[in-house]
Amino acid sequence: MKAFGFAGYSGAGKTTLIEALIPRFTARGLRVSLIKHTHHNFDFDRPGKDSFRHREAGAGEVMLVCDQRWAILRELRGEPEPGFEEQLARLSPCDLVLVEGFKYSPIPKLEVHRPANGKPYIWTENPDVIAVASDVVLDIPKPLLDLNDRDRIAAFILDYVGL
Repeated sequence: MKAFGFAGYSGAGKTTLIEALIPRFTARGLRVSLIKHTHHNFDFDRPGKDSFRHREAGAGEVMLVCDQRWAILRELRGEPEPGFEEQLARLSPCDLVLVEGFKYSPIPKLEVHRPANGKPYIWTENPDVIAVASDVVLDIPKPLLDLNDRDRIAAFILDYVGL
């Protein structure tokens, strides 16, 4: 599996860009998966549902299954957060894994940068950032991609990972 990441501060447009790229990759027949790391606590199970009640009762993992999808919810209960490599190993085989977050994992990344957000570059501190996508022209020593040219960004990524 090839992995390619997206780095950028909140509000830069990483999720929107990834959402636009996935159909371009799947239209080429590629199987695409995604790993998204968040610094926020999240739960997509709801209080009162059986699975929520089972987790609250102490189950370490709960698998939800239907004819359209399945998911495993795992409670860490004080265990350390699994690292990037461990998460990658849990995915089913695919052609391309897109990674949002895991900023310092050792995979090639595209930095999504909007100067209007007032945030510094990530590439200056992260050698795994191979290019920058921005909504304005920047004078930087990295390949610069127009954030609005989704076809060009998709082609760049596929070329870089050899797909």
